[in-house]
Order: sequence, then C-alpha cells, then structure tokens
Amino acid sequence: MDKQLINLRKEVLKANLLLPEWGLVVSTQGNVSGFDRKKGLVLIKPSGVPYSKLKDSDLVTLNLNGKKISGVKKPSVDWPHHIYLYRNIPGIGGVVHTHSPYATAFAAAGIPISCLTTGQADIFGGEIPVTPYTDNQADNIGKAIIKAYRPGCPAIILGQHGVFAFDESPEKAVLAAKLTEHFARINLSGLLLGKTAGRSVLPLPEEEIQKWYRRYHGGGYGQRRKR
Repeated sequence: MDKQLINLRKEVLKANLLLPEWGLVVSTQGNVSGFDRKKGLVLIKPSGVPYSKLKDSDLVTLNLNGKKISGVKKPSVDWPHHIYLYRNIPGIGGVVHTHSPYATAFAAAGIPISCLTTGQADIFGGEIPVTPYTDNQADNIGKAIIKAYRPGCPAIILGQHGVFAFDESPEKAVLAAKLTEHFARINLSGLLLGKTAGRSVLPLPEEEIQKWYRRYHGGGYGQRRKR
C-alpha cells in the first residue's frame, strides 16, 4: 500500500479513537474521515463498529463517487455528507461528525453558538452557525452545511442533529469538534448565569472578534516556524 495512504489510515484511526477519549461520542454515534486529495480517496470509519474494537484494517476507502475501493465492512452511513464537504470546501483533509451533548443542545434548540468570549473569537472568528433541520436524504445535509458555512469557521451545528467539523487533517477536525463542545458549554453556562443575575449576555463586537481572530491566525500568536 502507498505510504501516504498508510499514514492517513493511522491518522484516521487515531482521530476516531479521540472521540470517546475526549467525551464527544456515546456508543457508536460519531465518525471521522480523512481525505487524500491527490488520489481522491476518503478513508472513513465503518458503520456501527464500537470504538473499543476499531482497528485500522476496519477503515473503509471510498472514492469521491462513493465507490468502495477497499475494506470489508460497510462505511459509516454519513459517508455521503463527508464526501460532499470534501468536494465543496477547499483545503480540508478531515471531517468529523458527533452528537456531543452541549453542542447538540444548541442543535436541538436551533440556536447558533454566539461568540461571547475571546477564546471562541480566536478559533472560530465569530459565532458557530446553526442550520435548519434537514433529513439525511441524498445531499441534503451537505447542502445545508455549505449554505451555513463561513470561511474560517471549522464547524457547523446541524439543526436538531449534531456537529460537523472539518479542518486540514482528521486530528485537527476532531479538535475543532472538541472546541465546539467546549464553547457550547461555556455559552450555556454564561447565558444561564446572565439570566439568573438579570443581565443581558451579548456577543463580542464584530471588530473585537476580528481583532482576536487575526492575532490568532498569523498575527503574532504562537512561535515562529523554523525555516
């Protein structure tokens, strides 16, 4: 097998195993895929396989038409949505879907995760959008996500469903899902505390959000890369 695909297989397995480790899934309700853009191949978790039993050999390889290239098991039922996102969001190499509890509470209510803190501004550059409810037929979920998608924001709340997150690698996509859950929990707590105290809890002003986002993304945050 091609070395690049071997490495991607390891990355996708590791990213899937992070879901239960980070408390983002219960049972088998979640999945991660990785994309080799040069070869046009997607590796994705098989449907219904417990994380405790998941091996790299269980992962299923598909092309961008959804044809199975390798793997014995059936791919995740969410594979059409993963492929739709790879086709329509340039530069992403990992997609993750979860039903993590706090973020899914926002999905249930149909409420976006407003940008109440500088930490969220750093990562997401604003609110984490929510879509209206859509069923899982054909490309309906993918189309709903793309309609709500904002460049620079690596996650979407799918109305009455859960979270889709995406980034340049499978592990970074899982981190985006974890951060979505983190800020959903902060928001819910902040909104409830504000209501208890009789105070309005408002998002950061847009100019402040963009100031923090620019600093985090190339504007001085972190260490310089060695040339």
